[in-house]
Amino acid sequence: MGQSSALHVQKSLGGKSWRFFDADDAEVTRIVQTRQLPEFIARLLCQRGIPSDSIDEFFNPTLRDHFPDPFSLKGMAELADDIAARIMAAKEGGSTIGILADFDVDGATSAAILTRFLRHFGLNPPVYIPDRLEEGYGPSKASFESLKEQGAECVIIADCGITAHEPITDGRALGLDIVVLDHHEPEDTLPDANHIINPKRKDDSSGLDMLAACGVSFLVCVAINNRLREKGFYKERSIEEAPMKSFLDLLGLGTVCDMVPLQGPNRLFVKAGFDQMAHHTNEGIKALCLVGKVEKAPTPTDAGWSIGPRINAGSRVHRSDLGAKLLSTTDADEAMSIALALEECNQERKEIQSKMMKTACDKVEITNLYMKPIIVVEDESFHPGLSGLVAGRLKERYGKPAICVTYAENSDGSIEGRGSGRSVKGISMADMFISARDEGLLVKGGGHAMAGGFTIEPDKIDAFREYLYSYIDNLSEDNEIIEELEIDSLATVRGATPNFIKLLTDNMGPFGVGNAEPIFALSGVRAYSVDVLKEKHIRLMLSDSDGGSRMKAMFFSGVDTELGQALLTQSKVMPFHLVGQFQINSWQGRESVEFHVKDGTYAIEQKEKIEIKEAV
Repeated sequence: MGQSSALHVQKSLGGKSWRFFDADDAEVTRIVQTRQLPEFIARLLCQRGIPSDSIDEFFNPTLRDHFPDPFSLKGMAELADDIAARIMAAKEGGSTIGILADFDVDGATSAAILTRFLRHFGLNPPVYIPDRLEEGYGPSKASFESLKEQGAECVIIADCGITAHEPITDGRALGLDIVVLDHHEPEDTLPDANHIINPKRKDDSSGLDMLAACGVSFLVCVAINNRLREKGFYKERSIEEAPMKSFLDLLGLGTVCDMVPLQGPNRLFVKAGFDQMAHHTNEGIKALCLVGKVEKAPTPTDAGWSIGPRINAGSRVHRSDLGAKLLSTTDADEAMSIALALEECNQERKEIQSKMMKTACDKVEITNLYMKPIIVVEDESFHPGLSGLVAGRLKERYGKPAICVTYAENSDGSIEGRGSGRSVKGISMADMFISARDEGLLVKGGGHAMAGGFTIEPDKIDAFREYLYSYIDNLSEDNEIIEELEIDSLATVRGATPNFIKLLTDNMGPFGVGNAEPIFALSGVRAYSVDVLKEKHIRLMLSDSDGGSRMKAMFFSGVDTELGQALLTQSKVMPFHLVGQFQINSWQGRESVEFHVKDGTYAIEQKEKIEIKEAV
């Protein structure tokens, strides 16, 4: 589909500015001619900076040719030698190596990869997943004590631990050897662990900083496997090597759900992982697909919308260990039992989240928090396990960084605030929280650029809020942060055929962070019908401005937004510019295209001429 810079929106009804990606037209033409690719695919490749000589790898990365070298990670050789020696010395059924992992999908898949790997050697590692609501994020002295009581002499921490200085010191004092496998941002000083594998270490030159923790864990297992092979372990004992390929589905699932960049090795991990997932060899994933009514081979979209939320749901209602147990089991009956329990957790989560979101939005509207540079909401009724989800929804709704603070008892019985934040481009949550912590406003805080978490003393909430306002004001000259929505191309209703969507997905997928699902703008479309589904979603039937074929569109959770109200009250009498993504719906053997609305504005407010060049 042709690119146009004619559609300029400075501030949409969703509070966003629109920017179209640029592409070198000459390079687009060259790729079309030399690679025999459709023009819109060539344009997307250019827009995403894929060099011509890397197109084959982008389209079809292979385990044989593009798998990263595990030993390029700092400290990997020493760790692989250590763990290989422990495996060789361990007795059948022993549990000298314990696992501690985070409670999200990345943590659960990391724990499952490590567990399945160690079980191959007859080991039965104890696994500890902190209770999200009671213990919070990361290791603690109590968690190390529990693993030691279960026979662990060495504890592998996955998807957390890189800033856990005091707990790791406590664990070492208990006589434990500790390994940290993480991908979160480290501080200048690393904790006193025996081994630390983190591609974000300042002294790591591997270039693998895009990995999720499950990717780090998988590479660790590959490296240990390599060392065992070199030492003649498999040959001497006449056993097969660890079935690393069978763990690829876990690797793909964790990579997608942790929203790390789908670039380099991660693109390979997801492609290979979902190819493996299609065989349904993991009983836990198979059970989740059955419960979630994923009837075909799972896709990254299924992982994000169906499989991942169910794994996460357990930790939000005091069942943090269910995800790791589910993904580690080889028993079909046990898997289904856990999957059904997670389904109940997910339904409970949805009900709590709906009430919490209404309270949060009421606070934002009544106290005019939407006029501030960052939205910070807190309430004693808020559920500690849902702060991140609510912060994300607030960010999407108001187009600004958002923080949700909940309250819970800590280990000494006093009340503490636990917050989660979701950010927009140009404002790093991790940097902001670390800065506030250094100012003495937070007990602890950190994370990624786009998401982070913290612990705070309740009496410092107001000072923290004011500090954030000042922090962001200093980043912005006009004191207003407007989220920028990057659009790949203009599109038309008549051009969006199932064949077009398949070409798009087959060539450019899998989609995720760093290779986002393309976003298209429909210019001046008209609605022939509009109604509300389940009291919160909006369904429309659209056509191009000059009529012709019609297409179904959905604006999920849009009823209470400014754009949603405009569509419900005015879309039949005036045209709209809408931005979103295309999906294929299959129903009774028939396929149709559906448009999922992300943003929009009135078409009549745009005075510039809109030029649309169709690709199909």
